[in-house]
Amino acid sequence: MDSTPVNWEALDALVIDFAKSEKLIEDSFSSSPPPPSSSSMSSSSYHSRLVIWRIRRSLEAGDIDIAMDLLRSHAPFILDDHRLLFRLHKQKFIELLRKGTVEDRDSAIACVRTALAPCALNAYPEAYGEFKHVLLAFIYDKADQTSPVANEWSERKRFDIAGLMSSVLRAHLHAYDPVFSMTLRYLISIHKVYCFRQGIVSPISDLTQRLLLEERDPPATPHESLYEAPPFDEVDIQALAHAVELTRQGAIDSLRFSKGDLFLAFQNELCTMSLDVSMLDELVCEYCVYRGMVDSSLASTSASDMQTVSEPKVNQPEPGYCSSRNCSLEADSGANKHSDGETSINNTHMDASHENNADVSSRQGVDVELRYACEPTRNHEDCSTSGLLQPENPRVLQRHRTHGTGERSKRKRWRGRHDDQGLIYGVPFDLCSKQELSTTTLFSSTYISNEQEGSGRPSMLDISSREDKYDIVLWMKELASKGMAAEVVEEVNAMDPNFFVQNPMLLFQLKQVEFLKLVSSGDNSSALRVACSHLGPLAARDPALLKPLKETLLAFLQPNEDALVKGMPLHALSTSLQVAIGRRLGIKEPRLMKIMRATLFTHNEWFKLQMCKDRFESHLKIDSLKEVNTPLLTAASMSNSNADSSALGSSQVTISSSTKISEDGSSPTQVSSRDVVCDENAILKVMEFLALPRADAIHLLAQYNGNAEMVIQQIFA
Repeated sequence: MDSTPVNWEALDALVIDFAKSEKLIEDSFSSSPPPPSSSSMSSSSYHSRLVIWRIRRSLEAGDIDIAMDLLRSHAPFILDDHRLLFRLHKQKFIELLRKGTVEDRDSAIACVRTALAPCALNAYPEAYGEFKHVLLAFIYDKADQTSPVANEWSERKRFDIAGLMSSVLRAHLHAYDPVFSMTLRYLISIHKVYCFRQGIVSPISDLTQRLLLEERDPPATPHESLYEAPPFDEVDIQALAHAVELTRQGAIDSLRFSKGDLFLAFQNELCTMSLDVSMLDELVCEYCVYRGMVDSSLASTSASDMQTVSEPKVNQPEPGYCSSRNCSLEADSGANKHSDGETSINNTHMDASHENNADVSSRQGVDVELRYACEPTRNHEDCSTSGLLQPENPRVLQRHRTHGTGERSKRKRWRGRHDDQGLIYGVPFDLCSKQELSTTTLFSSTYISNEQEGSGRPSMLDISSREDKYDIVLWMKELASKGMAAEVVEEVNAMDPNFFVQNPMLLFQLKQVEFLKLVSSGDNSSALRVACSHLGPLAARDPALLKPLKETLLAFLQPNEDALVKGMPLHALSTSLQVAIGRRLGIKEPRLMKIMRATLFTHNEWFKLQMCKDRFESHLKIDSLKEVNTPLLTAASMSNSNADSSALGSSQVTISSSTKISEDGSSPTQVSSRDVVCDENAILKVMEFLALPRADAIHLLAQYNGNAEMVIQQIFA
């Protein structure tokens, strides 16, 4: 099975929404701000996130008074909650003692008398016991790691209370992270679980381990009054528990806090996961430049604007949305290399890197259906850029430059992550300087390589012409997305006559588009000339192309011209072309594209194991990321399989195919997929009583003919 096709246009929309929500980009040549009505909600959410970040930073630094002042100004309801107020006063008491001066010790005693003790009486049942325990800090020194209050002295307590306050504030102020940020958390978490359970080595583990961290913020706890809430649907409890890796009780508490709103509870839990924000910004910037949403020259020059920013007072990393230890945008050269003996997702066709790893002769038998953007041509090719934009083609280069100048004005400027006071948001200044400096060199050294491996010739374009490289790639992408296939072939041949010799699949697909456009316009004679001159010879050289050629010719019988045009996956083809030409020019594919291919694949595979539909995929726009236009040639052949897959999981009855253990302990026998029908209630009962994942519950039920009571009896027998 091939890796999951990705709707790159849907990803573009999510990424640009993220960049705008986080104020990472601005219009290239527009100094006037957008109308207030168009961005009021986004600005409000951004302002709330900024307030939460400042409160968090103060708590992590031990500045409890500053944090409480901010809470009084922006979220006074927090101080009305005695449970939270008690924790703040207790931490303030510790911080005063930590300073070690006589004056601060006196202030700590005053804090106990006037604030901590009175609050302990009304906070929660265990609070008074905690109050008496923390008083031992008067006696035991902070350096004594064996003292009974060593945990209270630990600076980890700062981060715990900061995370808790962030969770509560985020929910009450509705200051959630942008959808793309939550989607990435969710997909990567599923990817990690899938790889672990299947015993597979992920090809993107170096990226996912750095991007999604192990730390999570403490969850916001529901108020006591919510403990009397009516029981929640077990379907919701199990869905939430397994989506964000909670215990059953944890899922119930989360639903109580959200007052039974499943999607709000899911959102609250997702945002407690820790992302490396500086690395995420790197990936987004890299992707935006590659896709033409951000101007590469402006992304580089923005670094000089950052050098005058003053250093912030607090440089602690943020657990919930933390900065990278190394902000340099180094090329991910090792992400696509695996040893031959290594068990990897490549064995299940999950190769997210798709490097050139096959010889030209291996074209025989290649899957001839459109690979969309997720499977560029795998032929070995001469990676030097000397074949493109030869000096004898100044007319072509000038045309690209003219086009690029106009298009560049439509692109955004990469602003970077700032706050309203001129402080770098979420990234220490010294690291951020490295990040911006490395952004300057991103497209000049690593992202656009001067000399590709396997090429003995240097590039004909020096580093100063990197904008030309991007303009070429983006112009070809634009022409292909408009269906101007003949023009694409002409321009590419003018730049490099050998390009389509090394990429015959792309040529076949472009000629398909040209043929179908001619048929839809009624010019059958010209369409036949294209088929005879190009499609036929290409299919003759590669027998695997004969079937799609025959199906292409069926377009003569297509009664619906509109459907014919709409059926052509132009955006997918244009992205495939962009990847191939970019690689020819030495432009590396963005790491975010690798992550999305791999994680969407494992998302599909995970829910096949669960034998149900993901209840949250629409909420996170994952369904739109998978909505790739079906190629016209394969629409009929795929319709039945799509219908089958869409029905999977939506039914309340699950059909299981699993291995049944024979009674005598002999070798297992395979149970037919039609032999065992598992009722949804039975699945939920086994999941609830045995605390099992859905897939394990289904497999157990399959062994006992779908009888939940028998499964539970056998387990506890």
